Amino acid sequence: MPARVAIVGAGYSDFRSTTPGLSYKEMMFEAATRAYADAGISPRRDAQTFVTATEDYWEGTSIFDEYVPDQLGAVLKPTQTIPGDGIQALLAAAMQIEAGLFDLAVVEAHSKASNVRHPERIVAFGLDPIWNRPLDLHPDFVAGLEMRRFLAESGNTPEQCARVVVKNRRNALRNPLAAYPAALSAEDVLGAPRHADPLGQLDCAQYADGGVVLVLASAARAAGLRQPPVWLRGGAWMTETSALETRDWARAAYASLCADRLYADAGVTQPERQIDVAEIDDTFSYKELQHLEALRLCRPGEAGNALTAGVFDLGGDLPVNPSGGSLGQGNLLEATGLRRVLEIVLQLRGEAGAHQVPGARRGLAMSWRGIPTTTAAAVVLERGE
Repeated sequence: MPARVAIVGAGYSDFRSTTPGLSYKEMMFEAATRAYADAGISPRRDAQTFVTATEDYWEGTSIFDEYVPDQLGAVLKPTQTIPGDGIQALLAAAMQIEAGLFDLAVVEAHSKASNVRHPERIVAFGLDPIWNRPLDLHPDFVAGLEMRRFLAESGNTPEQCARVVVKNRRNALRNPLAAYPAALSAEDVLGAPRHADPLGQLDCAQYADGGVVLVLASAARAAGLRQPPVWLRGGAWMTETSALETRDWARAAYASLCADRLYADAGVTQPERQIDVAEIDDTFSYKELQHLEALRLCRPGEAGNALTAGVFDLGGDLPVNPSGGSLGQGNLLEATGLRRVLEIVLQLRGEAGAHQVPGARRGLAMSWRGIPTTTAAAVVLERGE
């Protein structure tokens, strides 16, 4: 039977729109140092395996594995790089523990997006080189098309999407880690310049720098560490076709398929009742509504109405993105998913400060890797006693 896995340490560097005084190595070192102190471990003595989530294109460096060990304390130890989202890296590390290979693993992800002069060109490189890339459009046109189709078929509205932005950036005002807190109105969002109509500029999460490190342990190892464990109850990832010509434009099929596998693994049968707090992808405002429906946290077509009714507010029945999400904290590239897990860990420990959800015992973190992918990864975490 697979070993149980717990998150026993969490560390981070601040999330900022730009960090001219820090290199990515310094951010990784800061996050790692905090995580090791939080867990009460020494990387040299205790850590057995290290997993990093990053993509060579974002780093501007080939074979990025070679630039990981020093600042994590992983010299001469097994290291692995996942060219995907941080939740995928988390699950890769968890499987090593579940397989009995190791008792203690370290997972790291970071963003130094401010070093990237033209991020849209890197995103565009992921488009089909024969049919899509030659159009020479900003890649966010894909989001604009999908938003239009989603709203038309689901019955949600642009005004409700604007309220997603208002909610998340308002939540970010309570979070000292957030890079983009703001007090906005729905009129501010709707009145902003159009980016890829109906998608406006304020509907899009802006890039940010930052790093996250988590320490994972088996049940036997977790018992002797400083922090009470936050248990990984289930995890999954799923990829649908990324081809623009054959994808499902009206719904997030990848997230729905991921949810099926996740809930089966975690023993969740009524997610809207069994989840106390959720951090889900909001790279674009409409994506939060689309993902809420795909994850069955509300009924199809009802996400916008539930949002308007306050269900997903910080004091609502199911707080969603109390941290501010990507709209409030920033798009951390491949670290975005791990940042969502970090928030759930803090919530379940009761350490989220001014944006704490009272009594949270079980949380969900879900990520989408962004345009043009259709990849979702998600975990269900539960507070240990």
